[in-house]
Amino acid sequence: MFRVAVALLLCVLALSIPPAAADAQPPRFSAEAVLLIDPDGRVIYAKNADNERAPASLVKLMTLYLACEDLDAGRADVDEMVTVSRHAATVGRYRMGLRAGEEVPVRVLLEGVAIASANDAATALAERLGGDEPTFVARMNDKARELGLTGTRFANPHGLPDAIQRSNARDLAALTGRLIQDYPMSRPLLGGQTFIYRGRVYARHIPLFSDPGGVQALKTGFTQEAGYNLAVSAWRGGQQFLMIVLGARTRALSFLDAKKLLHYGFVETGLEPEAVKPAPGRKSVRTRRATATRP
Repeated sequence: MFRVAVALLLCVLALSIPPAAADAQPPRFSAEAVLLIDPDGRVIYAKNADNERAPASLVKLMTLYLACEDLDAGRADVDEMVTVSRHAATVGRYRMGLRAGEEVPVRVLLEGVAIASANDAATALAERLGGDEPTFVARMNDKARELGLTGTRFANPHGLPDAIQRSNARDLAALTGRLIQDYPMSRPLLGGQTFIYRGRVYARHIPLFSDPGGVQALKTGFTQEAGYNLAVSAWRGGQQFLMIVLGARTRALSFLDAKKLLHYGFVETGLEPEAVKPAPGRKSVRTRRATATRP
């Protein structure tokens, strides 16, 4: 009888004690799919990481990968001039406003793809590197298979909607990591915020670059189908973290998810101390002082 009573008491105590890990739970994210990978390649947090989704302009990460590959191999040069085709000049938004027949340096097309996320620049670059867009897209899919991106299928070099074009957070994280690792020249491109062409300043305003989260390379993407997408590479203590956010409802929410996820990752890996919350029912010293001096 005594043993039964002790067992019941232990059960009651166990149920009354809150879980120790309650404070270590990750924050909630509004995006449809989220993935964070630490410097050792381990997954710190994943939500629907293998779910098939429209990648939108994150497709341009592969366009940049193949462009860097050709530049590295000497098959293209950043200073060479590319003649813009009528097809490239009329591709759908978002665009730099390239005109059919004008000549544009490869360097400007790279900046247009990485910073302005310009679909006309991506198409002109694809036509220069592949001869035509379908040939370049075939090369994109060949490279995806070579890199082990088994859940990814490309249909164009820019990311405008196509039922065939699909990827997932895990593949896009792998592509981002390989792009920066294999071709370091891509890092300043993805970290750029402005460039000038024909007297016009092209700029992107990304709050994550000015936030102390270590973000140094970033690509955005949006279509109505995809929602707001992000591919991010951040460095803390000389170590690289990779993060993908897919299907956020607004641009601001995609940045908020990214900021929360990076902070969570830095805490989990011991690179950043966890914020100490004040005890329930007690005001902080600063709050008490402010209250005391309030008229």
